[in-house]
Amino acid sequence: MNHHWQEAFAVVREASRRVLGLRPFDVQLIGGMVLHKGEIAEMRTGEGKTLVAILPAYLNALVGKGVYVVTVNDYLARRDCEWVGQVPRFLGLQVGLIQQNMSSEQRRENYLCDITYVTNSELGFDYLRDNLATEKIHLIYIIYVWFLQNVDELVTRGFNYCVIDEVDSILIDEARTPLIISGPAEKPSDRYYKAAKVASAFERELHYTVDEKQKTVLLTEQGYEDAEEILDVKDLYDPREQWASYILNAIKAKELFLKDDNYIIRGKEVLIVDEFTGRVMQLFMRLLVFVKFLLNLVGTILLRIYVLWQGRRWSDGLHQAVEAKEGLPIQNETITLASISYQNFFLQFPKLCGMTGTAATESTEFESIYKLKVTIVPTNKPNIRKDESDVVFKATTGKWRAVVVEISRMHKTGRPVLVGTTSVEQSDSLSAQLREAGIPHEVLNAKPENVEREAEIVAQSGRFGAVTIATNMAGRGTDIILGGNAEFMARLKLREMLMPRVVKLAEGAFVSVKKPPQKKNWKVDKKLFPCDLLKQKIMLAEEAVELSVKTWGQRSLTELEAEERLSYSCEKGPTSDEVIAKLRTAFTEIVEEYKIYTEEEKMQVVFAGGLHVVGTERHESRRIDNQLRGRCGRQGDPGSSRFFLSLEDNIFRIFGGDRIQGLMRAFRVEDLPIESKMLTKALDEAQRKVESYFFDIRKQLFEYDEVLNSQRDRVYTERRRALKSDNLQALLIEYAELTMDDILEANISSDTPKESWDLEKLIAKIQQYCYLLSDLTPELLTSKCSNYEELRDYLQSQGREAYLQKRDIVEKQASGLMKEAERFLILSNIDRLWKEHLQALKFVQQAVGLRGYAQRDPLIEYKLEGYNLFLEMMAQIRRNVIYSIYQFKPVLIKDPKQDQEEESSKLLSNGKSGKSNPDPVGVAELSS
Repeated sequence: MNHHWQEAFAVVREASRRVLGLRPFDVQLIGGMVLHKGEIAEMRTGEGKTLVAILPAYLNALVGKGVYVVTVNDYLARRDCEWVGQVPRFLGLQVGLIQQNMSSEQRRENYLCDITYVTNSELGFDYLRDNLATEKIHLIYIIYVWFLQNVDELVTRGFNYCVIDEVDSILIDEARTPLIISGPAEKPSDRYYKAAKVASAFERELHYTVDEKQKTVLLTEQGYEDAEEILDVKDLYDPREQWASYILNAIKAKELFLKDDNYIIRGKEVLIVDEFTGRVMQLFMRLLVFVKFLLNLVGTILLRIYVLWQGRRWSDGLHQAVEAKEGLPIQNETITLASISYQNFFLQFPKLCGMTGTAATESTEFESIYKLKVTIVPTNKPNIRKDESDVVFKATTGKWRAVVVEISRMHKTGRPVLVGTTSVEQSDSLSAQLREAGIPHEVLNAKPENVEREAEIVAQSGRFGAVTIATNMAGRGTDIILGGNAEFMARLKLREMLMPRVVKLAEGAFVSVKKPPQKKNWKVDKKLFPCDLLKQKIMLAEEAVELSVKTWGQRSLTELEAEERLSYSCEKGPTSDEVIAKLRTAFTEIVEEYKIYTEEEKMQVVFAGGLHVVGTERHESRRIDNQLRGRCGRQGDPGSSRFFLSLEDNIFRIFGGDRIQGLMRAFRVEDLPIESKMLTKALDEAQRKVESYFFDIRKQLFEYDEVLNSQRDRVYTERRRALKSDNLQALLIEYAELTMDDILEANISSDTPKESWDLEKLIAKIQQYCYLLSDLTPELLTSKCSNYEELRDYLQSQGREAYLQKRDIVEKQASGLMKEAERFLILSNIDRLWKEHLQALKFVQQAVGLRGYAQRDPLIEYKLEGYNLFLEMMAQIRRNVIYSIYQFKPVLIKDPKQDQEEESSKLLSNGKSGKSNPDPVGVAELSS
């Protein structure tokens, strides 16, 4: 590849010109070179990062091992696949797309494409789900609960090359939260509601204290006493009751997790709002079916189905505490089935790269954790944006009044204004103030009614006199073009005419289990369009739509298929399809009419000074502030930005320290801005403190997950080996020999002389473990073995022969059954014990923190404890599996419902393994 990158880039450049009408600039080619080298390219907003990704993606896809282009949300993945994905399609490559509600078959098909567009969470969860898949077998085994998935449902392919869009958002902002797949644990307790009532009655500082920096709460002595009296318990920390965790979570929900800031309520569900993107962290449902077959006396089969929630929920009972606070139904508590941090997940790629508009400030973290160098790519045209100095007020009331005045002043000149806020609550509050001032505006935040109009709101944010309030523009993905985006508006016009006619109603694709999906509506607000179309243009579009319906069928396409065809119609790629050509002609005509107005409007906006960005609070990271500023001044356009701050803002109140507290006491006028070099320096220092604090959190998460990562690799490798192997005999023989070693070492020490061997006890354990070895006697062992090594070898051979004997017995009863039983027993034991191991490590991580008081490094302690737990888990897996194999006695049961010609028997365990299996080594209690 390194010898042919020039030719590959040249081919993509020419294909892009022919298909999209866009010829990559020289600086975009430089960005492509940086990505191909496996580095991070910092490219300013509006420099065309989406098109840059195609250059190295095409080159690296030529080897046939697949390329993933990772984005931050489904909308961007679909848009990029439909838009720039046409270039590699034109060049003969397959381009795939992963979306939230796809089936396993659709996912596998798309992952096998040469280039696949996917979000970071979908890719991560698919990787974890693949490591929960189980072979589909015909065995009905009474005591096991297993996944109704099989090896054919593995969807991801081997990792090769990955391009990450908005790399800082994914590898840094998202890296604080690991990917976790949870299953149902136990029914929610009504204690959440009781604890919520107690928390609402308690007073801050009297009953509890809050540390906003650490996001923790502590009960005071008064709080302990009152809580125990109200709940009528003697000790909040009684392990049988565990009231303390309920009370502390309820107080956290009250003080630290606020409605319309940290979460919103939709229907009867609490949905988390992403602090970095302002988007709802969508909770969606995957129905993974756990099946438990129970045969009662009359032969009825009972089927138990569990719902596996997958998405964002706060863990450790916190989400349930928020639901109780809001008086909503409480969802089931969960238990971790699989987890991985974003750091360790993406480090699995042999070649990793990324692009963003803001990476330089975090270059140290990229280099130290991901070994990724940051290269700043120059802009195509000089940046003439003017960043005004910050305006600081003592109180938030003065700040918000000044923001309204600033917006009003800019609006009168006709300049478009983009206002960045940090929460849903702030955006709604500012919206109310602007309505009072008589300023028309649009709001873009996590509320459903605004999210659905996101693309059209952003498309008109650059119009003359437009005012847009957004919770956070990081990752929004649609450029703000001065005067309005004529092509985007033309596509929306064609879309609202075409989609209702050709898209079939969705079946089964829903987010909430509480309410049915709403009917899809593609209607766009008329105010978005710069003019009313001429009648002949409308007729041309209607003719194209009628031809589409006639050719494709009335409501016959999925939304994804229709979007893809519409996208291709709105580009310049060669086509022989009559329908696509007709739609393209209509689109071109609409664009030409809209451009007359948007070009004129652009000149007005440029003359007025371009887009003005207003920031209302410093973010915890300078990157997010820079991303907001970067929304203006794209491709040499004029623009300006100004931040309005208050000393009462969270970042300065929590992290500001004594200097800012002193300034707050010194200045007593709320409505006058404060200008001071010392103040500016203190504010910058506070922001650096926050960045350092959260870097430490991410680094700690990475270091702790590193311990788990090596164990995860070993377990997942063992699991895949069992899932894909045609013959597990060698593995089972290894299990049998090692288990015999365990039994021997637990009962006779290697330095014990032969005359002191307690052979009676040893044989009793072996025979309790494997009934096939009933002919073992002390005399036989004494005659066969003269020393400890010979005894070990002899017992290993006996364990091996017992396994082979059991295999022959079962195979005579039903050919092929033993192979299925072995795979089933290995996978189910690995899944159950790995799940328990994750829970144990979670408790260890919490416990080792206290050892720092004893001058012992918690990380070293965690590594030692984790390693010992891992060795014990692996030993338990092999002991449980081989014990179950030895005890397995299949029985034929006729099924009268099936025809005689068909296979009319099912194999059922004789029930022995329904009991806890005996402790074969006297070390650990084993359960099958």
